[in-house]
Amino acid sequence: MMSALHLAAFNGHEHEVHSILGVDKSDVNRPDDTTTYPVMWASLNGHDRIVQLLLERGADVISQGGEYGNALQAACYGGHDKIAQKLLDQGADVTAQGGKYGNALQAACYSGHDKIAQMLLEQGADVNSQGGEYGNALQTACYGGHDKIAQILLDRGADVNAQGGKYGNTLQAACHRGHDKIAQKLLDQGADVTAGGGDYGNTLQAACYRGHDKIAQMLLDRGADVNAQGGFYGNALQAACSNGKDKIAQMLLEEGADVNAQGGKYGNTVQAACYRGHDKIAQILLDRGADVNAQGGAYGNALRAACYGGRDKIAQILLEQGADVNARGGDYGNALLGVCYGGHGKIARMLLEQGADINAQDGKNGDALQAACYGGHHKIAQMLLEQGADVNAQGGDYGNALQAACFNGKHKISRMLLKEGADVNAQGGFYRNALQAACSEEKDNLGTNGNVEVVRLLLDNAAYISVADNNRRTPLHSASSNGHLEVVRLLLHNRADPKVADKRACTPLHGASENGHVEAVRLLFQSSEASIDARDDTGRTPI
Repeated sequence: MMSALHLAAFNGHEHEVHSILGVDKSDVNRPDDTTTYPVMWASLNGHDRIVQLLLERGADVISQGGEYGNALQAACYGGHDKIAQKLLDQGADVTAQGGKYGNALQAACYSGHDKIAQMLLEQGADVNSQGGEYGNALQTACYGGHDKIAQILLDRGADVNAQGGKYGNTLQAACHRGHDKIAQKLLDQGADVTAGGGDYGNTLQAACYRGHDKIAQMLLDRGADVNAQGGFYGNALQAACSNGKDKIAQMLLEEGADVNAQGGKYGNTVQAACYRGHDKIAQILLDRGADVNAQGGAYGNALRAACYGGRDKIAQILLEQGADVNARGGDYGNALLGVCYGGHGKIARMLLEQGADINAQDGKNGDALQAACYGGHHKIAQMLLEQGADVNAQGGDYGNALQAACFNGKHKISRMLLKEGADVNAQGGFYRNALQAACSEEKDNLGTNGNVEVVRLLLDNAAYISVADNNRRTPLHSASSNGHLEVVRLLLHNRADPKVADKRACTPLHGASENGHVEAVRLLFQSSEASIDARDDTGRTPI
């Protein structure tokens, strides 16, 4: 929170600053909750008379804190050369480190203030000082496209190949932003076209991801390795394919890019194109010999990537090119499971027509039916059942489809599963049974009702009310701990035992009390069986 002095300094209210300091000068060197001092706010916003007044009243010119590190950096970022000079005359350290931009020179370079940058250099600023988001002043200037400042820094001896910062080096920063003239200048000054580092691994990958074909060609002409590995996307071709840059992808392939190179977030280029829905690029890659069944990456293979992203057109292309419809890999195990989880019914039907195993078990969601039920996709779940999905298949985090549906409060799906023969008391999964799963959901939007309709449905279908999970917690334990008042009421009405203790000797009353659910505590007391004197394994009572 800002004090009155901070606000007045920030907004340039000179009279108010006078009045506040006339009563109490103690705030002049007191930071606000962002650790920013009044003199920093005044310097940032160009209020030179307030800066002078604060300095006369004892403001510390070298205080550190806030986003801009110190008053000098704030003034330089804001482009206020007179204030910057005043601060320097008052003893501000031109080389002080700190803040988002590392130092005053980098702040001036980021904002494109060449006059201030020149002044700081003449005052002894270190042209190669490291720090801040962009690593050094030259990278900062090149990122912002400030070619005049870049030339000033180079003339002052800035290291064109200095490493550091978000983009690894100056050339990568310029290329990522598409500043071709600056990139040319840096190369002419000896920038290493093959240097690694930064988010994109190398300069070519940065240029290709952003679609700067002119720069990419310049880098290749200067000797950039078209197959260099590293960075978020693994290589330049995958970066281009991920972002839909078909012209650059074509150029890289003509320059010898390996269409089947492995690495990066998506494992390979065809998977990257398929996940992002770039069908034209996917076809180019396949025509160039991309392996349609190559394994790796976050989605396991190209078909799974396309399916997860809901790309039905690309999925059709891949299947026509020989993609294995039952190949496993990635977070969701197989393509069918992935589309059922994501709710892509059209693709699910396509995969089944191509021979997808409807009951294949894999991944955290067990099988396609469980995935569809967890995601709440009623029509897909119905289609799977009509196609022969096993309603009682075991596996996955939730043990079976019914438990998955109940955990997420999917009443309509739960009712359909029970009608199709789902075993209401089947054991397995994290919550051990469907009733426990329904009582365990902790979403805030459930309020005090919880999944009461699902719980009622299960009880009406003879769910065992006292079956415990691995920690010996019953459904009443879970509902009480979550404050689901209507579920607690329903369970008690159906004779759930409020005295039963879990693995830690806690009763439902312990859970309700510990989590501050007053109404649940009151309801448990009203049952007349809950004991206020019951002790858990640490000797604590519900009180």
